[in-house]
Amino acid sequence: MTARNWLATCGAAALFIAGLASLGAAQSSQVARQGSGMYDGKTETTITGVVERVENITGTGGRGRQGMGGTHLAFKTEKEAVDVHVGPAAYLAEKGIALAKGDRLEILGSRVTVDDEAVLIARQIKKGENTWTLRDASGRPAWSGRGR
Repeated sequence: MTARNWLATCGAAALFIAGLASLGAAQSSQVARQGSGMYDGKTETTITGVVERVENITGTGGRGRQGMGGTHLAFKTEKEAVDVHVGPAAYLAEKGIALAKGDRLEILGSRVTVDDEAVLIARQIKKGENTWTLRDASGRPAWSGRGR
């Protein structure tokens, strides 16, 4: 192998590695978007109301108010309708968290804006005698880092 061929091969390998690194950074950005990166403890509030609809959104982005994938609730309080971002459907099923239309809930979460829509990212949900903690006080999801 000539020096020129060796340099060309090394250059191609370096570009490939740089591409992989940028892909990893993009995936890390998506994880932050779904988790603590958007959660703001300064906007934490507790709401009480009734589930009007449960939606399982696949993927992220491009769906307007449903810009984050996972389980979402169309939730109605005495004063407003709220889009509540709960978490991955698989995680909820694993933990036995069952939410359905008509459920009366108390939800602690952070009010943020996603895709120009006001939403609540749930940190804790109370249903009857059950209380489920989905995120820690900083907003880090309970499912974060699983499988590593």
